[in-house]
Amino acid sequence: MVLTHTTNHTYNHPFPTVTLAFFLRYCTPQLNPFANHVLSTDTIAQHVDPATGRLHTTRIHLKKSKMPPAVMKLLPTSLTGGAADKASYILETSVVDMKEGWMSTESRNLNFVGVLSVIEKQTYSAPATSPSQHVTAPNPFASNGTTDVATTVIFRSRLGERIRDKLHTAHHDASGEGGWFSRLGARGVQRSIESLASTKTVDQLGKSREGMQKILERLRQTGVMGVLELRKMARERSMEAA
Repeated sequence: MVLTHTTNHTYNHPFPTVTLAFFLRYCTPQLNPFANHVLSTDTIAQHVDPATGRLHTTRIHLKKSKMPPAVMKLLPTSLTGGAADKASYILETSVVDMKEGWMSTESRNLNFVGVLSVIEKQTYSAPATSPSQHVTAPNPFASNGTTDVATTVIFRSRLGERIRDKLHTAHHDASGEGGWFSRLGARGVQRSIESLASTKTVDQLGKSREGMQKILERLRQTGVMGVLELRKMARERSMEAA
């Protein structure tokens, strides 16, 4: 089973500023109060393709975010192990083409993938202009520019696939798991998990946009150096606390 959720949004900020905000969105809660759930962010690979000039980055985020509580309630503890409060790792890859004015990103969970896989794909782009009905290439550096972003989130639960064989061999076990799944059915479990996760994601996407907007406004008010200085101070305080 696969469920897909798609949204579109436009930031009233030029493309370079939006891409910078994307990479800074988890650097400190002082910049983005909607990032309190992010425990750490690490860049594990980064390079510029000499042939295309595109920046390729791979990062991993450790978040307090977890499987939706409604999903945890739906599943028996024999499958979850009571792991609702554990943090989760998110793998993020991105490609930025400043010349052509676009950025492509993908994020996916590394925990609970046997129960629910969530893949978020985003495409940021500087919109093309068309004076005199002649379409021209986008100008990502226009100071009064905007940036469009298309987001697609793909949910897939393989839980039904994992338990199908088990249901054929045992209808009940000591925990009652077999009877529970038998009543709801493998496909019913998958649809329920995907639907619950999709509902939670709608709320998360809204908070993500609000967090990006906070950073964009700070960049507009204090400039890049002001934001980087705030990030530096936050890191120093974190090191002192450790």
